[in-house]
Amino acid sequence: MALTSRRIGVEEANGVSINYTLGGKIKSKLTAPLMKRYQDTIPYIEFPKTVHGDFYNDQAAIETKLDARYGRYIESQSNVFLRDSVRVFNNTGDTLYCAELYWDRSHVGKEFHTDKAVSIRSKSNTREGVGFEASQDLHNWVIYKPTGITKVPASEFPQ
Repeated sequence: MALTSRRIGVEEANGVSINYTLGGKIKSKLTAPLMKRYQDTIPYIEFPKTVHGDFYNDQAAIETKLDARYGRYIESQSNVFLRDSVRVFNNTGDTLYCAELYWDRSHVGKEFHTDKAVSIRSKSNTREGVGFEASQDLHNWVIYKPTGITKVPASEFPQ
């Protein structure tokens, strides 16, 4: 091994559950079958085998859920990068589908964002576009470059 090479420390944990609180109230809970923590120049946590998130309102009720096949959390930036079959859905039935998404706790009211293609399915239509930002409850969202709206027949949705 050359003297100039460097190995970063990696910690692994199975079946993890991470709670994020603010002012003593739970705000989110991330769960994953495998977590790896890398002690690099900028430490980060990786969820290489899926990650699930529950996001809570002020009454400690789940208002939004998130699933992705991969996640990376940069601790110093409070920023989670998600990719591969990202799906976010809220308690009113709106569902966001995209390939990549960021969840940034420091951008209150605009916690979710991406510059990639998105599809949002509601009870009456599907909206598509490129570039997106939304509040954590997925109620206030904006698609920056809309590409279309498709009406969905009521018969396709459960009652």
